[in-house]
Amino acid sequence: MVGVDLGPGSSFDPTLDELALLAESAGDAPVAKITAKRRAPDAAFFVGSGKADEIKELITLYQADGVIFDQALSPAQQRNLERHLGVEVLDRTGLILEIFGARARSHEGKLQVELARLEYLSSRLVRRWSHLERQRGGVGHRGGPGETQIELDRRMIEQKIKSLKERLAKVKRQRGTQRRSRERTGTFRVSLVGYTNAGKSTLFNALTKAGTYAADQLFATLDTTTRQLYLAEAGRSVTLSDTVGFIRDLPHTLVESFEATLQEAADADVLLHVVDAASPVVLDQIAEVLRVLDSIGAGQIPQVLVFNKCDALEEHQRPHHAQDLFELPSGRRCNRVFVSALTGSGLEVLRGILAKAASEGLLGEEILEPRSETSADGHNPENDVRWSAPNDTAPSSVRT
Repeated sequence: MVGVDLGPGSSFDPTLDELALLAESAGDAPVAKITAKRRAPDAAFFVGSGKADEIKELITLYQADGVIFDQALSPAQQRNLERHLGVEVLDRTGLILEIFGARARSHEGKLQVELARLEYLSSRLVRRWSHLERQRGGVGHRGGPGETQIELDRRMIEQKIKSLKERLAKVKRQRGTQRRSRERTGTFRVSLVGYTNAGKSTLFNALTKAGTYAADQLFATLDTTTRQLYLAEAGRSVTLSDTVGFIRDLPHTLVESFEATLQEAADADVLLHVVDAASPVVLDQIAEVLRVLDSIGAGQIPQVLVFNKCDALEEHQRPHHAQDLFELPSGRRCNRVFVSALTGSGLEVLRGILAKAASEGLLGEEILEPRSETSADGHNPENDVRWSAPNDTAPSSVRT
């Protein structure tokens, strides 16, 4: 696994822990990590020839089958690296596409993954198959270059991409019809969003008893699942949707391909933004999810931050109370609830917040703010320190 620090503004994880989790989710076994620092990517090898030689030595030492880069490679860089290293080379985008291809279950999910895969592959035809250098002449002609095999394959891929987009457009129209039907019936819509492996599906199951697939791995859920959630406090049901998780540097092709699925989040009345409270980079993950929500037009939808996995926190990190307020980078405040979907802790508080939002029909922080409770001795629990990030570092743009 290879990571390159390109200076300020670049997305660089010196530990490569997330890349390791992605690799394991794809069925690979990480054996070595190597990082480099450059002002700009090398045009030929991304890391430079000297570092490429170091990687080649590690391949020999560990008898590795492949190399995975934590950043996106150009087709030429990927091709040059494979020739130099003698093994398969994959970048972060290609790795995520492999995982999505293995996990998609629904017809719609498979269409979306196939579209993203073909769009990614279309620029890499030269790298993948040496037979594409062949040329075929026309029928009955002994000479003439004719149409190259690579041109034929690229044209076939373009036709397939066009066909997939048309089929996904039909799915989008069908979802739009279903959405308008829910709007006519006055259904209150709640969507689960969050960083991958934050525990969205476990929380979904805990609230709805749906029994959907949940696992401690990245991108365990790709297909949107919607269930009715009855809220006794409000005397009514709402729809709860579990959506695909986000991740740092989520390939743009995947965001576009999953537009129909992500529309569930964009059309929600309230978003339950699920956060892994035990993650050492929790605040960075919150910022990444907010960025993706903005990109799909869901940035202004009222949110409830659900800090999940509180059972995994150390004793001194655990919150004193079940809820408080959280200020987003935009300055907008929202309710924050501390829960454990695994043990059920805090779920009643979360249900109460949803019930209030659904029954009062108002969508703003004025109904999502918790009530300030003062004890008999004059102590106000709202002034307590409730939670600290596991790494004890908080970017100034996200205040707690």
